[in-house]
Amino acid sequence: MTKKSAILFYFLLSLIFCRAQNDSSFTLIKKIKGEITAFAVDHLNNVYLLTATDQLKKLNDKGDSVAVFNNVRNFGKVSFLDVSNPLRVLLYYKDFSTVVVLDRLLNMRSTIDLRQQNIFQVQAVGLSYDNKLWVYDEQENKLKKIDDDGKILFETSDFRQLFNEAYTFISITDQDGLLYLYDVQKGVLVFDYYGALKRKISFTGVKNFKVSGKYLFGIKNDSLLRYQPDIFLSKEILLPSNLWQASSINFTSNRVYALKNDGLEIYLMK
Repeated sequence: MTKKSAILFYFLLSLIFCRAQNDSSFTLIKKIKGEITAFAVDHLNNVYLLTATDQLKKLNDKGDSVAVFNNVRNFGKVSFLDVSNPLRVLLYYKDFSTVVVLDRLLNMRSTIDLRQQNIFQVQAVGLSYDNKLWVYDEQENKLKKIDDDGKILFETSDFRQLFNEAYTFISITDQDGLLYLYDVQKGVLVFDYYGALKRKISFTGVKNFKVSGKYLFGIKNDSLLRYQPDIFLSKEILLPSNLWQASSINFTSNRVYALKNDGLEIYLMK
């Protein structure tokens, strides 16, 4: 997430926290019907939909289709979709340890087969600030940085030598010179780009984990959590009831996106 998008994201979340006590309503502005298995939203309000018909569709902020990628299933089922950089869309296929990188029009730019570097077990992947790829190799218990050719540019020491407990990371976020590795059960480990551990943060059990500036965000049960680790300040706000049944929720600067059984609902903050 860029610094500008992080500021916008934090601004939206601040509005939610400030208004939720007096006005928890959102205005539904659009519903995209269909069998949508997953989605992502970039900081320009472009929406990326993974459909049950094996397509990746990109819609602009008005809901108009601007691009389609029809080869989603070439490498099996998509495990992760990263659109933090709209010019470089990342699809990760866990079953085949393969990353596909698309351009802004969803044309294929590169395919990275992690198995060629003897990396076979990866759950957490993420784009780096310089458009390389971060992966956590679960077999070797190492954080690695990889280029488009699959070449390993950097790797940490074995985490088993650094910690006395095992971690299962589900996401990697590269922001403001730091890497945030999130484990649902154990929380967040924060590293610099050289693999030095900066801190451990007890922020567990949330879905839709996000980092924005000095704050951590996530959805837990029917509430939105915001945590400021430097002063150990946590805040929990109940979401509007019309969002409770959403299987996934995402935020941009002025919108809330909720994935439900029959499609994606887009709400505008009043």
